[in-house]
Amino acid sequence: MTSYFLRRFLLIIPTFFGITIITFLILQFVPGGPLETELMKIRMGGSQGGNETGSTSEGTQNIPQSAIDELTKFYGFDKPIYERYMIWIGNLARFDLGKSYVYSEPVLDVIASRFPISIYFGLIGFLLTYIVCIPLGVYKAVKNGSPFDIITSVLVFIGRSIPSFAFGALMLVLFGGGSFWDVFPLGGFRSEDFDSLSFFGKIVDQLHHTFLPVLSYMIGSFAVLTILTKNSVIENLSQDYVRTAFSKGISEKKVIFGHALRNSLIPISTGLGNEISLILAGSILIERVFNINGIGLLSYDSIVQRDYPVVMGILVISTLLLLIGNIISDIIYALVDPRIRFK
Repeated sequence: MTSYFLRRFLLIIPTFFGITIITFLILQFVPGGPLETELMKIRMGGSQGGNETGSTSEGTQNIPQSAIDELTKFYGFDKPIYERYMIWIGNLARFDLGKSYVYSEPVLDVIASRFPISIYFGLIGFLLTYIVCIPLGVYKAVKNGSPFDIITSVLVFIGRSIPSFAFGALMLVLFGGGSFWDVFPLGGFRSEDFDSLSFFGKIVDQLHHTFLPVLSYMIGSFAVLTILTKNSVIENLSQDYVRTAFSKGISEKKVIFGHALRNSLIPISTGLGNEISLILAGSILIERVFNINGIGLLSYDSIVQRDYPVVMGILVISTLLLLIGNIISDIIYALVDPRIRFK
């Protein structure tokens, strides 16, 4: 099994190169890149200034070729694509992701400043999802076919049918600031006067800004995890070893939680590794809806503003997290189920 995981780790290298090469090429050919954007800003500024002095806009829009060449060299577009990629890889090997075009700061600093916020919301949503869904799925399995099971199944699937970002927008309309039920703020991580609040006031304010985003994080995987737990427990309760345990006079509670639940967690635990990338990378749409300055919103803004160094930096981190998360999922699978042997 050691050789299997060693091969999996070695496969990260070609997979990583494949993903970054494809993304790098796409970004180079996307219209409206940083060079075009900068030239447009210069032309618009020159046009406005020319109109104030009475000159025509056509005359002021002419940019000297030397200035264009300087901008082309500044953004690295004076070199072939393959050379640009090799330079980027060389800098990456030195843990240098470049400097952001928009923020004029190192990409690592820009990303690092947003990580704690995404981890905060992602980790809370992840923990609450598992804490609520697993007991709920077990209870639904025990009460299979009961009114409780039917009603909760309807509610769970209704929640599943609503996209997370749409659910968040709906919650803001119903309960956000300025709505009929003005209960929660319209977004953000904290209030502007957070530092001036008391200790208890800071806790209340933080929870106030946390509730709706975390609820939106949970709604996406809530139905899947609950139903997966329920079906897995039902399947294990019908196995021979469970009937044998009951025949020995073991209590129902001990059979369910001591025997059936452990084997039922096998399909659930295999997805834990993949959740790492989701926790750290944040959700683009949810952070956009709630205006949370996390990694997700940074990704969105960087794509819109053509901030390529930041886009590639986030891609590097999220790709590595996803690839490593897949391996962690296999490791957890082998640890939970001793029958599994990877070759």
